[in-house]
Amino acid sequence: MAGGVRVMRGWAAVAAIAVLVAGCVETGGGGLRSVALLDGAVVATAPAGYCLAPHTGQRSGDSAVVIMGRCSAAGEAVPAVLTLSIGQGGSAGVLAGGGEALAAYFTSAEGRAAVSRTGRADDVEVLSARDAEGAFLLHLRDRRAGDYWRGIDGLRGRLVTVSVTAPEGEGLDAAKGRALVLAALAALRRANPGTGAVAVSGPEVAGG
Repeated sequence: MAGGVRVMRGWAAVAAIAVLVAGCVETGGGGLRSVALLDGAVVATAPAGYCLAPHTGQRSGDSAVVIMGRCSAAGEAVPAVLTLSIGQGGSAGVLAGGGEALAAYFTSAEGRAAVSRTGRADDVEVLSARDAEGAFLLHLRDRRAGDYWRGIDGLRGRLVTVSVTAPEGEGLDAAKGRALVLAALAALRRANPGTGAVAVSGPEVAGG
């Protein structure tokens, strides 16, 4: 997991910045629903009711981060900020150890520090770490960001994470957050058929 540690730590820093900058994201209606990233390596797509926020994408070498929000405040979509992070080619190999290894890492001090908005392990509580529908889900309580969900999967050999957080100053129902992160991952799989996602499996490690 050494390579995975480096990847997760780097993504955590970039994603944290992106979420803080984005705040409450609403695209104003008729926004972009999908876009090819990294020279066509992966198609980023939003789940139903959400669009890619303009001017919030970031690319760093062979990785990228994209922010998504509700297409319209008038819609029925749950108010939330979605952060999609796509790792370098081959980075999905860190999933080969399965859900048990991933849960052990993210519940460790090192893993909690990697996903912490402040970089401090003590600022993050892992409410749940488990596999679900072929992906790995984390339900986290961050001192700065509050309760949020993070889904991890592999697409076209790349490690992909989707974080679902509440808009600044608001809360996010746990069940709705979980459903939204799974919907986002499912939309990505449909947009990237035949990607050979790395299946993860393992026992639930934390409650929630």
